[in-house]
Amino acid sequence: MLKDLKLSHIVSGAVAVLVGYTGSVAIIFQAIEAVGATQPQANSWMLALGGGMGVTCLILSLMYRMPILTAWSTPGAALLAVSLNSVPLGEAVGAFLFSALLLTLTGITGWFAALSRLIPDSLASAMLAGILFQFGLTAFTSLQTDTALVAVMGLTFLAGRKLFPRYTIPAVLAAGVAWCAGTGAFGSFNALDLTLARPEFVMPAFSLPVLIGVGLPLYIVTMSSQNMPGVVALKAAGYQPPVSASLTVTGLASLLLAPFGGFAFNLAAITAAICAGPEADENPETRYLAGVMTGLVYILVGLGGATVISLFLIAPKALVATVAGLALLATIGNSLSAALADSTGREAALITFMTTVSGVSFFGIGAPFWALVLGLAVNHLLTPPARTPARAGKPA
Repeated sequence: MLKDLKLSHIVSGAVAVLVGYTGSVAIIFQAIEAVGATQPQANSWMLALGGGMGVTCLILSLMYRMPILTAWSTPGAALLAVSLNSVPLGEAVGAFLFSALLLTLTGITGWFAALSRLIPDSLASAMLAGILFQFGLTAFTSLQTDTALVAVMGLTFLAGRKLFPRYTIPAVLAAGVAWCAGTGAFGSFNALDLTLARPEFVMPAFSLPVLIGVGLPLYIVTMSSQNMPGVVALKAAGYQPPVSASLTVTGLASLLLAPFGGFAFNLAAITAAICAGPEADENPETRYLAGVMTGLVYILVGLGGATVISLFLIAPKALVATVAGLALLATIGNSLSAALADSTGREAALITFMTTVSGVSFFGIGAPFWALVLGLAVNHLLTPPARTPARAGKPA
């Protein structure tokens, strides 16, 4: 395994963790504050979430030799941030366990794998392109807030694509860090918190209203807004992910870590796209090492707890946004190309893409789920059914 390890694997893993944390850490803190957790309990949440993601990434990537990445449920965290006010922490943990049990049963029964096979590849690619679109867009909107930094990184990207395509994104990251260091764009390092996180067990309590009002919606949003795009991300990259096994692993991790703050784990989409694309490795068979590196970095981040979070806080937002956006350009382009290639299903794919980009949400369920619902409905209405070949000896 070590002989196949490349710098691009390490950088892709680091970028995936960077994107995963910076995109939703603030939401996690809002959920922590809503439930009234103490500082040690808050540190335990970050330890459980980072460690859980790291271990599940390692298990799945090594077991199946695919860049299978996991993540905490970001829409689940948003749900918790608005639903846990006045809910005792023990009852919140009980809701986490209820959701985790449902996630585990979903993986064991295998019905989600059967459902994922019913989605046309064009719609899957369209949804992935829509999910990643906003991240690609931020690489350009950041030009307005930090023109010089983004321009340096953009020029490095163009030079890299021309001269050293395999190391384009590492060069972009290095150029961005060097520019920030030289211009003093990083915040004060005196703000670093070197406290190590420790696990804090919370005894679960069970309340039927909290199970129905928090646990069940947490399961629904995690399945519809997280696991489905996660499967799509790997399929769009040419992999056939072990869906049921992956959901079982993430569900069991949620069960084990819920009392420590690991409220829900699921398949990752955006970070998986970073590690499953050609920027991580030209050889699809060894891209799983990017997933392994991601898992190791996640574990270190979890152990570092507040230290790593404070690092993210002193880094310019434009640096993270530009690295993520440029790293995903190839995947966005390939997904759009695959989505719109077949003229017979183009309208359905375009509607799927536009609905995903819109960010609409109904009943607490995010846009990717509704994009697939609309896309499948339009595809069924507009795509002619396959014609059955005529039997020999009878008129066609």
